[in-house]
Amino acid sequence: MKILEKYILKEAFKPFLLSVIIVTFIFLIDKIIDLMNLIIEKRLDLPSIISVFSLSLPFIVALSIPMSVLVATIITFGRLSVDNELVAFKSCGINIYKLMRSTVLAAILLTIVMIFFNNDFLPETNHQLKNLLIRLHHRRPVSAIRPGTFTTIKNHTIFAFDVNEDELRRVTIFDKSDGQFPTTITAERGEVILTDGGNNFMAILYNGQIHERDDVDPNLYTVSSFARFTLHLPDLGYDVNVEDTEHRGDREITTKQMTKINEERRKEVEQIVQTIQSIEERNQEIQQMNYIPSHLNRELARNESLIKMSTNKMNDIKQRIREFQVEIHKKYAIAVACLIFVILGVPIGMMIKTSGVGVAFSISTLIFIIYYIGLVTGEQLGGQGQVPPFFAMWTPNIIFAIIGVYLIVKSTKDMATIDMVRWKNILFRFFKKRSNNQ
Repeated sequence: MKILEKYILKEAFKPFLLSVIIVTFIFLIDKIIDLMNLIIEKRLDLPSIISVFSLSLPFIVALSIPMSVLVATIITFGRLSVDNELVAFKSCGINIYKLMRSTVLAAILLTIVMIFFNNDFLPETNHQLKNLLIRLHHRRPVSAIRPGTFTTIKNHTIFAFDVNEDELRRVTIFDKSDGQFPTTITAERGEVILTDGGNNFMAILYNGQIHERDDVDPNLYTVSSFARFTLHLPDLGYDVNVEDTEHRGDREITTKQMTKINEERRKEVEQIVQTIQSIEERNQEIQQMNYIPSHLNRELARNESLIKMSTNKMNDIKQRIREFQVEIHKKYAIAVACLIFVILGVPIGMMIKTSGVGVAFSISTLIFIIYYIGLVTGEQLGGQGQVPPFFAMWTPNIIFAIIGVYLIVKSTKDMATIDMVRWKNILFRFFKKRSNNQ
């Protein structure tokens, strides 16, 4: 039996690796399209491009691994089915539960790894990626300068009629760093040089004038000409502290950190509830009086405003608590999807009469799209409080697990199969008929 389990794992390993590469590459292409504008506009060097995509990979892998498990499972058991090996195993008294035991154990191990990956490794890479993108967006301030528009960099406002890469033509710069009145610098053209990763900005201006108004005597106005003038703006403040955990989003912190933050938020909610109760008790005391003076009426109005403000603050905190709860369940739900997709993929692979990679990818893509839509929808509903966070994130897993168990039981009883060739012909005739009608 151990030889058979090793055989099935070996058959599943190769398509799993192939699926991881293909699915990751597909997701990466979508990321490339999103980042292409940044790469071109900021003219990123090769190390920066590699850093962006390497830090983007963990998030992609977190999604591609479960889908690759589904693809590999369908391909493996589909090949066993098309080669009639399943019939041979059944005739030898080996049922489907024994056949899928090794893949289930492997999926459980992979699920544990993905839980660690999603909970500890992924938040840190997400945080580093966010800070890297912030730095890169400010890496070339000249890229923000548009022809015919005013652009502010530090205490300087720059206007240029024409911008060609790092060269500016017909430039006007308003220097508001010193004095009451800004210094106006005009030049026929200028060159921009960036150093220290874009943190130091230096503009070399040619053939221009400097217009200055005296702070003591506003009527005193001086104009000086220059053939070459260098404007240096050091330390633009674009360095980002990557280790600063105070500015981490919900996808940049671990479950332990989110749980701790939620505990503090719940304590804050309890304090707000107590405050509202004490204000309401005070209002009841006032309203029970036979005669309410004007100053107490004003107090009632203030108390009602305080109650409204406190209630809004409490609702906002509760929503942030729900968002963290949703993110916590999401980390685990996506990891457990590796096991769920094995339970679903085994009977589907047995029921299709093909071992083709294309069919497996098509079916897996359809299933994963449905799963992902359910996940995104649940995330929105859970964050809005319309559905409890647990059910919001775990419902897709539960539904697919039930379907998988049902198909396994059905396959065990009558070895039901799906004739893919027949379905292809049906779909072909259907679309051909619709095209002829049109």
